[in-house]
Amino acid sequence: MSHEDFPTDDPTVVTCGLPYANGDLHIGHLRTYVGGDIYSRALKRLGQETAFVSGSDMHGTPVAVNAEREGVTPEEFALRHHEEYETTFPKFDVEFDNYGHTHDETNVETTQDVVRTLESEGYVYEREIPVAYDPEADQWLPDRFVEGACPYCGEHARGDECDEGCGRHLEPGEIEDPVSTITGNPAEYHEREHKFFGVSDLQEYLSGFLDRLEGTSNAQNQPREWVEGELKDWCITRDMDWGVDYPDDEELVLYVWVDAPIEYISSTKQFTARVGSDAFDWEQVWRDDGEIVHIIGRDIIQHHTVFWPAMLHAADYTEPRAVMASGFITLEGKGFSTSRNRAVWADEYLQEGFRPDLLRYYLATNGGFQQDVDFSWARFRERVNNELVGTVGNFVYRSLLFAAREFGGTPEADLSAEVRERIETAIDEFEAGVNDYSVRDVGESAVRLAQFGNEYIQRNEPWKLDDDDPEKAQVIRDCVQIAAAVAVLFEPVVPETAARLWDDLDADGDVHTVAVDAALDAPGDEFGEPDELFEKIPEERVDELNEKLESRVAEATADDEAETEGDDVASDDGDAATDLEPIADERIGFEDFQDLDIRVGEILAAEGVEGADKLAKLTVDIGVEERQIVAGIKQLHDLDSLPGTRIVVVANLEKAELFGVESNGMLLAAGEQADLLTTQSDAEPGTKIK
Repeated sequence: MSHEDFPTDDPTVVTCGLPYANGDLHIGHLRTYVGGDIYSRALKRLGQETAFVSGSDMHGTPVAVNAEREGVTPEEFALRHHEEYETTFPKFDVEFDNYGHTHDETNVETTQDVVRTLESEGYVYEREIPVAYDPEADQWLPDRFVEGACPYCGEHARGDECDEGCGRHLEPGEIEDPVSTITGNPAEYHEREHKFFGVSDLQEYLSGFLDRLEGTSNAQNQPREWVEGELKDWCITRDMDWGVDYPDDEELVLYVWVDAPIEYISSTKQFTARVGSDAFDWEQVWRDDGEIVHIIGRDIIQHHTVFWPAMLHAADYTEPRAVMASGFITLEGKGFSTSRNRAVWADEYLQEGFRPDLLRYYLATNGGFQQDVDFSWARFRERVNNELVGTVGNFVYRSLLFAAREFGGTPEADLSAEVRERIETAIDEFEAGVNDYSVRDVGESAVRLAQFGNEYIQRNEPWKLDDDDPEKAQVIRDCVQIAAAVAVLFEPVVPETAARLWDDLDADGDVHTVAVDAALDAPGDEFGEPDELFEKIPEERVDELNEKLESRVAEATADDEAETEGDDVASDDGDAATDLEPIADERIGFEDFQDLDIRVGEILAAEGVEGADKLAKLTVDIGVEERQIVAGIKQLHDLDSLPGTRIVVVANLEKAELFGVESNGMLLAAGEQADLLTTQSDAEPGTKIK
């Protein structure tokens, strides 16, 4: 790969982590798929030859366990969910160039070819290991067929992962006090011969790979704990029937994390088979140093930055250029719970009549990609109403309506130097977002441009100018160009809305395929009055949606309590700790903590931000200077009573702009009620917190 800024001369493959084909999709699942779609569209907008591929993960014990519960075969179970995903993703304009699955012939063949290469290169060996066994069921217990205590932290864990504790990948035989999930009986350990991949032989390579890896910082830093510590070899076979057979050994199947990422290669192969190698050559990417970008959830960082590049390197494939790992999504400050129906389901969102673009925008721009994001219907409404309706929609509608009524379309005038320069800046911001692997910056480049447009038209007030005043035509010409640029730059995030705007402008070409420079192409000469791009969400709609959610959760919780009534094990519904977010799996080093400049501050003044339901503008004394900080506490605190309050402030956070107001720092607060953090005694403003 080149490691040059995009666009490069090498073709790119963008992938998303494969969804397990074992359940319905909710909006938490959609974050990486929407992010991947936005990023691949943005690359194509820059002129980068790009294929966006993924597929359904059909194998592994989660599928086998759930299929057994339903009384169907794993293949029937997995195919049903695969077909559901195939139809759901396009509804949210997530447009894969190819979407396959791990059980198809291409992936089976590719997987077995890769494993044969690992064998021939001396990276696979056999070893006897203890494997859990259920004597009553007369069945081996791989992965999620066994549960017990994590040997590293002592928390409850599944056979292949400490999902409730330290998050470590677990090898067969490591679980302590094993229990069969089939019968609930204690499991026995018996020695079995299995295949191992010698990852430890590649420790030096992996350390160098992490030095080269681009993407989000969590994907670059988290794996060093494993790579720079005692790197263990990886058991790549399992005792079960469902999966890809180990080459020339039908008694064992390959561990799901062998064939799952290989689907990225297989899906690209299928894309090439469909369009031809002249249009896109899979080998040029995977064999000849193409640009590979993986977009995943942070719970599978280890697999994509340790095991996967090790396999690729040992089998002589191209290593990934970048891994973008997203944070998790919570719902109203709590985790999603599919068992208790505490989720906003993908189909439910659409059935409520909301357009996909609204959710795409919310997921893309509500925090950095690697940060955890909390979804609430109230916050969703606020961002739609204030940013999409109030900023983007307002500017576009007022500009095009004025242009249509006064000039019948685009006025005959040259684009002003000021507006040309501002659009060029927006293009630069868009390109920087792509090269910084920031989906948020890609989306916000268009919103900031629309914000400038609002300020520009308001400053110049063309409605006050005479018809024969050339400045009137100049201002509206500029505004129409800004609207066209917004369509081009916003298309990756809100493709359906961008297409409507492009049609309103009667612009040439297809907004989905034009290059980023089309933001400066002259719009259509003539066009009619536009339609509103977005509609406000009324407050009562939020109340209605919250009532539906609460009713569903209450019903599911009641059913759960009825099922467990009389059991010796108490329901966890009464445990207050279940409402708390789990401790983050990802740890930071002491040096990273020292980089935070946290100070005591004193609020000098507080007032609401005009047009924002929740934002307040604070003037804060931090000892060495006064700062303006914007915080979402408007509805949670009496602003008039805040002056004189000592608070805790992160002073070296990057500046941000919220609803046109600069925020220079961040106050710290606890919980949904924004309980302000302060000091027990009278530490002076500016005192550093250590």
